[in-house]
Amino acid sequence: MIRLALRLTVAGGREALVRLTVIAAAVAVGVALLLSTLAAIQATRSQNDRNAWLNTGAEFTQSRKARAADTDPLWWLLRADHYGGGLIGRVDVAATGPNAPVPPGLPRLPGPGEYYVSPALADLLRATPAAELKDRYPGRRAGTIANSALPGPDALIVVVGHRPGELAGKEGARRVTTIETHSPSSCSGPNCDIAVGIDADGMALILSVVAVALIFPVLILTGTASRLAAARREQRFAAMRLVGATPAQVSLISTIESAVAAVAGTAVGFALWYALRPLVARADLTGTPFFTGDMTLGAVEALGTAVGVPVASAVAARIALRRVRVSPLGVTRRSTPRPPRAWRLIPLALGIGQLWWVIGRVPEDSSGQILAFVPGILLILVGIVLAGPWLTMAGARLLVRFTRRPALLVAGRRLADDPKAGFRAVSGLVLALCVTSTAVGIITAVVAESAVPEENASFGSSVIADYDRQFAPRTAGPPPTLSATTRSDLESVPGVRGVMVVRTNPLRIPDPTEPRVPKGERPILAGLVSCAELARMPAHNDCRPGADAAAVPPDFSRLSVQQDRAWPAVWPTADISPKRLKDLPMSEIAVTTDGTTAAVERVRTALAAAYPYELPPYTVAEDYAQRWNDIESYQQLATVVIAISFPIAGCSLAVAVAGGLNERKRPFALLRLTGVPLRTLRRVVLLESAAPLLIVAVLAIAMGFLTAQLFLQAQYGYSIRPPGAGYYGLTVAGIVVSLAVIASTVPLLRRITGPETARND
Repeated sequence: MIRLALRLTVAGGREALVRLTVIAAAVAVGVALLLSTLAAIQATRSQNDRNAWLNTGAEFTQSRKARAADTDPLWWLLRADHYGGGLIGRVDVAATGPNAPVPPGLPRLPGPGEYYVSPALADLLRATPAAELKDRYPGRRAGTIANSALPGPDALIVVVGHRPGELAGKEGARRVTTIETHSPSSCSGPNCDIAVGIDADGMALILSVVAVALIFPVLILTGTASRLAAARREQRFAAMRLVGATPAQVSLISTIESAVAAVAGTAVGFALWYALRPLVARADLTGTPFFTGDMTLGAVEALGTAVGVPVASAVAARIALRRVRVSPLGVTRRSTPRPPRAWRLIPLALGIGQLWWVIGRVPEDSSGQILAFVPGILLILVGIVLAGPWLTMAGARLLVRFTRRPALLVAGRRLADDPKAGFRAVSGLVLALCVTSTAVGIITAVVAESAVPEENASFGSSVIADYDRQFAPRTAGPPPTLSATTRSDLESVPGVRGVMVVRTNPLRIPDPTEPRVPKGERPILAGLVSCAELARMPAHNDCRPGADAAAVPPDFSRLSVQQDRAWPAVWPTADISPKRLKDLPMSEIAVTTDGTTAAVERVRTALAAAYPYELPPYTVAEDYAQRWNDIESYQQLATVVIAISFPIAGCSLAVAVAGGLNERKRPFALLRLTGVPLRTLRRVVLLESAAPLLIVAVLAIAMGFLTAQLFLQAQYGYSIRPPGAGYYGLTVAGIVVSLAVIASTVPLLRRITGPETARND
């Protein structure tokens, strides 16, 4: 029987070849997507493992290797620098002896006046004027950091050498005897949120959800392709039953037909994944692309995919072809299918209810959050698929009730009689619209929240140097003072509009934006500024008339990121003379610029060179975006989902419409013989596909935005924002292209509905 099934599969003519090719192509795309996701999960973990050494000396690290007898301590200071909005990891080290531990990727420790850089940073140093970047790292370059110590090929990391006395006692510097080797993913302490690395487990769960969102349309395409020429295959299987074939034998033959295509598609999918590995590795999902060598598969993943996909495809095809397992005379006694019931709306309601229930009950850990949201989202997707036929039927009945046009009547009657078949053709596109609306709704709102608020946007390009010591340990030493040379260097940079120095507060004036101090907590002291310097700030720059100095928050630059604080219209006066104010140490420097890269980076470099052991300067926009450092990765994932799901849905639509025409060619031929004009039949074909699409698309888009609203309300506590013009353009383009795909199949009517088609075989 298996031999017969294989023979029927490969010798079924052009029609069978087209069906097998489409199924194999769909499976190949699904396998490539699945393997890419599995490889990206493995690459994320490998990438995170190489972040381990950057956490050396951190308080939350769990590994504490015993110190070797001949190991000399190493001073270690890790800080975050920036260039052009990109993050630069800076590690300052100082060996106390010849046997100090050496970080991975380095042949030796850099000596005083030396530094090692990653290849990407080396390229950036060569392409950038020294006053914008290189002057932050005095001395000479001793070499490059090997890939074994880099999370990705675009990582910007520098290891700078010093004398022990230069780092000893500096804020953040630690004396270590071992280099951390445990992945940040293994951290389970209370301070793991400050670990250098990524939430690999959370990213794995998110990638898994993305894989489901991508493979769902592929499964629909596979099932649709499996149903091509279903009517003719029903007749063939019925003939086999008449000559003695059992239902089990017929089922085996239909399953083998799909399994052959699935096996071929799986093999092609593996080859496609391997060919696309370099392209997938360039996806910036974690802040830096992957190395191509990290995109690997374990034996379990490879074997599971190679065996599981053909089996799953065969099962899906068997379910899709369950109608062909009929009695010998069953083909001749087909009746109108039972109409769908309203219970199909229940899963949709359950999904909405589950997401609504999560509001206020979101777990704190990322794994729990994913598990809290995924069931509701999947229920909504499944609910749309289940509710689609019922909505199609309801819309078709309304169409029939209020129209008298022949094409509308015929299309409406056919949709009302078999709404499942009508919706099946557009189900992939409807799901794509729902997924797109959800992704756009979430990303648009989060991106809007992550940007500097419009009223403070002028602060976005301001460069900030934070030297506040209010809550620093005593070992950090006193805050620095601003020399006349440094001020002159800053003011001479082209594009600088103002320099304001926030100074320490010997008057003990409390922070004017924190009027109420919780009982038992230490009050936050204000910073003191010159009113002349404050007036050059782009906003919140008013002193009282006649005042020379004012009391402002010690972290004045954060006014654009802390919207919950009350910012007074006029700052209170500080009773201090300009001369005494000028001699006070600094707590912060704010330099407003015109926003050009040259101005921002020259200011940053001047401050870093003047105060090499303080925290590196940053811009307000960088500080604000740091709270949302995962958004860009999620936005790219959403773009991938949208870019892939729409074309797959379009292919499903084309296959379904063409297959439906082929199955109904005899009824259409009979209608032509009775005098129905060809143009009327063409309208019927267009309406049968366009009506379900437009009816259910409205629900899918609404459910997509409702899902986004519930997620945002539960996870972040705010609402969706109106999407940009790109979303509307994408939605309209998707629907227009879908209608064009439907229209492209209409010319087939003239060829397949000739008089010869109407005869009985």
